[in-house]
Amino acid sequence: MAEAVANVVQRIYAVMEGDKDSLDLSNCQLTSFPEGVFQLLRGVSDNIHVISLANNEMKAISSKFFSTFTQLKEVDLQGNVLTKLPDNIAELQHLTAVNLANNSFSAFPDKLTEIATLERINLEGNRIAEIPVEKLSDMAALKWLNVRSNPLSSSTQTALQSPHKFDVLSANEP
Repeated sequence: MAEAVANVVQRIYAVMEGDKDSLDLSNCQLTSFPEGVFQLLRGVSDNIHVISLANNEMKAISSKFFSTFTQLKEVDLQGNVLTKLPDNIAELQHLTAVNLANNSFSAFPDKLTEIATLERINLEGNRIAEIPVEKLSDMAALKWLNVRSNPLSSSTQTALQSPHKFDVLSANEP
């Protein structure tokens, strides 16, 4: 555990000192976003555009995460055990890509449909049966949706087979 903590600290200081715009805390055995990280990155949080928390053991993301990192363009949360996102994710005005693959979502995170800049949504490998296809169709920037390996209902599968202005990867494709 001490090695995991040291790894997180080392990565945070690399962002603070290196004038980087991305924070990679993937594969750090995190069960939540460390409270101390908010304090450490307070002065540079607006400069961070990409965060990866992939392949940890996170069960939840706090609303403080999205209210702190307001300039995010990409967030990678794949490979955790998340079941929902805080509502304030919809306030991210620059977010273009969200990766929620291989989590524990049983419902589509509806707040994603409120993000006008969102281009890519990856929800592969969750437990989602219903997709709000009509709301997704109203998203002007959306280009790509991956819902493979989800137990999609037959009505959702049918709705996804209709032509859309965004590419869909779903259960019916190789």
